[in-house]
Amino acid sequence: MPPVAKTSWPPRTVIRRSSGLRTLESALYRNGLGPVAGVDEVGRGACAGPLVVAACVLGPNRMDSLASLDDSKKLGERERERLFPLIRRYALAYHVVFIPSDEVDRLGVHVANIEGMRRAVAGLTLRPGYVLSDGFRVPGLAVPSLPLIGGDAAAACIAAASVLAKVSRDRLMVEMEQHHPGYGFAEHKGYSTPAHSAALTELGPCPEHRHSYVNVRRAAETAHVRRAAEMAGVRRDVAPMRHAEAAYAKMVDRASAQREGQHTR
Repeated sequence: MPPVAKTSWPPRTVIRRSSGLRTLESALYRNGLGPVAGVDEVGRGACAGPLVVAACVLGPNRMDSLASLDDSKKLGERERERLFPLIRRYALAYHVVFIPSDEVDRLGVHVANIEGMRRAVAGLTLRPGYVLSDGFRVPGLAVPSLPLIGGDAAAACIAAASVLAKVSRDRLMVEMEQHHPGYGFAEHKGYSTPAHSAALTELGPCPEHRHSYVNVRRAAETAHVRRAAEMAGVRRDVAPMRHAEAAYAKMVDRASAQREGQHTR
């Protein structure tokens, strides 16, 4: 009986040079492992606002309209906004997940990130045959997957997911500025810039801040101490006033009593 040949997973293949970021995806499609989904997150390093994760499936063919796809952090805002509707139009499937700051605090940012990636892939209307993730291994997926370091600069589907996540989050942070003015969310998008740190120190955290982050905790403690001092100052200011009012009331009572005594005589 001839020996049974061992097979590896994914199957070994020669990766040929392809256009742009499609090299790895093209190899997977050629070996029958498509559709290929890319998954990426935005907002891990922010101390306010949600963690946003997107999954995206692009077709096997290169599209000129998406030729400029790259890591969303390398693209300017205008180019991201231009690509955003094109990705949604030409993608075979996509799904965007928002994980609020309180859930990030409860789970921890890494666990929330992995959970968001699972939810994003599960939310696709098209079941992928393979998943490429940016940087992190995603356990618990129903299909094989591969983490890629710098994946949003190595695979078009991850780059597309990165743009979807980035634009979705940026738009939400601009809207958040209207509900929580003074922090500058529309400018820094919840990341720890000097302007954000100054506003956080002055105003204290708002409900959208992540209290598991050390700079937010410190700002909350500082704001609590300052409010306590202000309240103590108010009490100190009120005490002499109340003492004066009480003394004045006693004086009025004595004067009234004297007038009544003179009248009875």
